[in-house]
Amino acid sequence: MWLAVVAGLPAVVVALALLWTGDFTAKVRWTLSVLVVGIHAGACLAIRERVVRPLHTVAGLLAALREGDYSVRGRGGRAGDPLGEVLLEVNALGDTLREQRLGALEAGALLGQVMEAIDVAVLAFDASGTLKLVNRAGARLVGLPRAQLLGQRAEALGWSGLLEGPAPRRLTRVFAQQDGGPYELWRGSFREGGQPHQLVVLTDLRLALREEEREAWRRLVRVLSHEINNSLTPIHSIADALRDTLAQVPRPEDWEEDTRHGLGIIARRAEALSRFMSAHARLARLPPPTLGPVDVEPWVRRVVALEPRRAVAVRPGPGLTVSGDADQLEQLLINLVRNAVDAVLPDGGPGGVWVSWAVHAPGAVEVWVEDEGPGLADTANLFVPFFTTKPQGSGIGLALSRQIAEAHGGSLRLENRTDGRGCRARLKLPLDAPRA
Repeated sequence: MWLAVVAGLPAVVVALALLWTGDFTAKVRWTLSVLVVGIHAGACLAIRERVVRPLHTVAGLLAALREGDYSVRGRGGRAGDPLGEVLLEVNALGDTLREQRLGALEAGALLGQVMEAIDVAVLAFDASGTLKLVNRAGARLVGLPRAQLLGQRAEALGWSGLLEGPAPRRLTRVFAQQDGGPYELWRGSFREGGQPHQLVVLTDLRLALREEEREAWRRLVRVLSHEINNSLTPIHSIADALRDTLAQVPRPEDWEEDTRHGLGIIARRAEALSRFMSAHARLARLPPPTLGPVDVEPWVRRVVALEPRRAVAVRPGPGLTVSGDADQLEQLLINLVRNAVDAVLPDGGPGGVWVSWAVHAPGAVEVWVEDEGPGLADTANLFVPFFTTKPQGSGIGLALSRQIAEAHGGSLRLENRTDGRGCRARLKLPLDAPRA
């Protein structure tokens, strides 16, 4: 306002000076003087209004945005006018913030529905251990409504152990109206309002474990039923035939030979069934490994020397030591070498078998047992207990081998070779200490 007054003041002073020093009547002087001063004052007020009013509008719009009201819009904005362009930009900012808030509200609503629908307990604690967020599964875990849980300290709820110790980890404890789990505990951190918070997720593993247990029982019953029926069916048939023979009067001349032959078959099938059940018991009673240092090369050479049917080559690798149970590892490698030799023997050709090893990754060694046999035809059932493609096989060798490998913190995998004919067994075990 004052800049506009000062800008027009020289012209007003000159006009008034010329008017009052000239030869004019008093009426003309006063009329023109009032007209000049009035036009100058009106022009200054118009300039002030033109500048201040849009600024007030912008200030009001920004205040509305600060309060979270994104529906207010400014009028009079037009391109080419600096203040009008400011109004246009503020209106565009309001549209953008409105879309972002709408997206955030929709995402928050979706996240809330997901948290309520999942059967996983989600808890959030602030830096002082006060519960700030809990979903329905978390409230059901302790049997209390969320209104009573929010604002409670972790110690008061008996959840202080959830905020301490390693994570993720398996947790077995009793919550209200729940049994002892097991639960999987996951813990992370985030910031809200500039303050650190901890997010705790508890997953109930009982349903998954029960389903896996039921599936394991179904597979076991299916396998046992198949094997038992394979033995009981011929036993039942032969027993009926022998009973009918003994009931005949007079008996056939060769009834004694038929009886001995039938009883022999019954005895062999009963013995096979007994071996099958013993193999199952052996698989189920594998003891935990007694860990100790095992040198890889002597271990491999001891096992290779036990195979009399065909020479097994050893392709030496670096001098390494694994942490494991020497007896169990020998049994594992014996099974792998025996399977490899079994694969090449039916061909009667020059197919070879060899064992090698190398450092697979930092802290692990991989042992390979390779053969030049026909390869794997069915890779889906390799580790299914009692599944075998061998006429005299028991079907527990590979299952037992993988069980031993996993008990040592390793893994066992079989695959067809890509560089030639045959199969490759890959056994990975943790290293105990590398040797020079």
